[in-house]
Amino acid sequence: MDPMTLFMMAVLAVLVFFMFRNGQKRKKAAEELQKTVVPGAHVMTTFGVYGTIKSIDDAENIVVLETSPKNTLKLHRQAIARVVENAAVAPTAGESIGADISKLALDPEAEAGALEIDPQFGERKPKNKK
Repeated sequence: MDPMTLFMMAVLAVLVFFMFRNGQKRKKAAEELQKTVVPGAHVMTTFGVYGTIKSIDDAENIVVLETSPKNTLKLHRQAIARVVENAAVAPTAGESIGADISKLALDPEAEAGALEIDPQFGERKPKNKK
């Protein structure tokens, strides 16, 4: 065999090895997620809805998810994307603007780019509607 054929076969073997390895990692991660999906857990679904699991039917793979008080959804168990560990409350736009104005009042020499109301790198700045 010529060296080019051996090299191509080696590259193919490495590719196949990584494909199996990634498949095993995904399978292990899915199993760990299913172990953490228990009643009372705060979760996010694959379509972006947050809620608390009320009950799980293992025979039918159905999860009853409470999105708000007295509002529930019946989902397939695989629709749970992740378990949310800490539900940190983000400040509203008014609170962050108020914090920026008070920061600017305390330090008038502050840079304009350091304020929270300015867009971060990669964010779009909202257009002013006139």
